Amino acid sequence: MHDNKPFNQSRRRLAGSYAAVMGIILSLCGLTAYQMLAYAHWQAIAQELESVSGTLHDSLESKLMQPGQLSVAVEQALPGLCIIGKNCINQPSDRHILGIVRQGDYYIRFLDQSGRVVAVLGQPPKELPVYLQQEWQTLNTHTGTRYQQISLLLKATDRSPWGYMQIGRSLKEYDDHLALLKLLGLLGLPIAMLLVGAASWGLAGLAMQPVYQSYKQMQQFTADAAHELRTPVAAIRAIVEAARDVSPLTESEAQATLATVERQNTRLAHLVQDLLLLSRMEQNTSAGKQSPCCLNDLIGDLVESLSVLETAAHVKLLTQMQAPEPLYVMGDENQLCRLISNLVTNALQYTPAGGKVTVVLEREDQYAQISIQDTGIGIAPEDQSRIFERFYRVNSDRSRHTGGSGLGLAISSAIAHVHRGRLSVSSELNKGSLFTLTLPLKSPPSDSQA
Repeated sequence: MHDNKPFNQSRRRLAGSYAAVMGIILSLCGLTAYQMLAYAHWQAIAQELESVSGTLHDSLESKLMQPGQLSVAVEQALPGLCIIGKNCINQPSDRHILGIVRQGDYYIRFLDQSGRVVAVLGQPPKELPVYLQQEWQTLNTHTGTRYQQISLLLKATDRSPWGYMQIGRSLKEYDDHLALLKLLGLLGLPIAMLLVGAASWGLAGLAMQPVYQSYKQMQQFTADAAHELRTPVAAIRAIVEAARDVSPLTESEAQATLATVERQNTRLAHLVQDLLLLSRMEQNTSAGKQSPCCLNDLIGDLVESLSVLETAAHVKLLTQMQAPEPLYVMGDENQLCRLISNLVTNALQYTPAGGKVTVVLEREDQYAQISIQDTGIGIAPEDQSRIFERFYRVNSDRSRHTGGSGLGLAISSAIAHVHRGRLSVSSELNKGSLFTLTLPLKSPPSDSQA
C-alpha cells in the first residue's frame, strides 16, 4: 500500500478517526476517574472531620460549667490547649487530639457567644475569619492554603448555651494530591495519544490490507480478462481486415474466413460464459439445483463421453470404483460434471502419448473421494499453490497451445467450494499429478424416490 495514494489516504483517515475517538474516550475516562477520586477523598476528609468533631462535642459538653469559660477538666482532656491571655507553650506536631488525629493537621478554636476566641488548640492560621454559623465551611488564606471547618454549638451542664467550638483541618495534602493527579493526566494523555496514534496506524493498515488485496486482485483480474478478451477480438478484426483487402473473395476463401471468425467467436463466447459462471458462483455460497447425484453413474458417463479425447491423445483413461456401494452426494449434477470433466480433460491434455489417466472413486468415512491420477508433465511446487487462481497458467504457452483460458481449475475449485467439498493437488515434475476431490456423502434415495 506504500505506493497507492487512495489507500494511504483512507488509512490516514481511518487512523485519525480511531485516534480521535480513543482520545475522547480516554479524556472522558480520565476526567471521570479524577472526579471520582476527588469526591472519594473529599468524603473521607468530611467523614473524618465529622467523626472527630462529634467525639469532642460529646466528651466536652459534660465538662463545661460556666458560659465562655473552660474548666480544668477541659484543659486536661486537651493537652496543649492554649487559653487566650495565658502563656502558651507550643506543643509538638505529633501530639494527638484525644488520641484521634494529629494536632499538626487539625486545629480547634473555642469561642464565646459573642464570637471572641477563648482558646485554641493546634496552629490555626491567624487570618482565618470567624464564622459562627453551625455549618461546614471551606476557608482560604492569603497564601492560597484551604481549610475545611465545622462550627458546633456547645452547651454547659445546665443546658444553657456556652459558646462555639470550631474544628478544622488543612486541605493542603488534599489539594496537592489533586494537583498531582492533574499533572499526571496532562502528561499522560499526550503520551497515551501518541501510543494510540501508533496503534491506530498499525490497526488501520491491518484493516485495509484485505481491502487492498481485493483491490489488487480486481486489478489483476481486469487486466487478465482484458488480455483474454483482446486475443479473439484482435483475431476477428485481423481476419475481417484481411478479407476486405481481398476482392473479390472466392467461395472457398469466404467459407474459410467465416469458419475462422466462428472459431474465435466461439472462444470469446466460452470465455464470457466462464466469467459469468465464476461471478455467479462467487456471489452464491450454495450450489444451484440441489438433488441426489450418484457419482458412480456420473463418472461412468463422463469417462464414456471423453473416449474420443482418450483416443486422439493416445492416452489410456481408466476408472476404478473402489466403493462397495453407489456413492451419492447432494448438489447440481451439471456443475459436478463440469468439475470432474475439467480435471480429467486437463489430465488427458498434459499427459504425453503412451501415458495413462486413472479416475478412482472411493469412500473415506462420511465423504466420497475422487482422485484423478495422471502420468503427465507434472506441476512445479511453486505453482501448485496458485493453479486454482483465475487466469493463472503454469507457463504462458501451455494453455494457449490447448486453447484454454486459464479458468478451468478456478471454476472447478469454486464448484467444489459451493458443494462443501475440497479440491487439492499434489504433483512432481515429469512424473505426473494427482488431483483429489472430497465431497460430503448423502444417504442414497429410497425406492419410492427413485
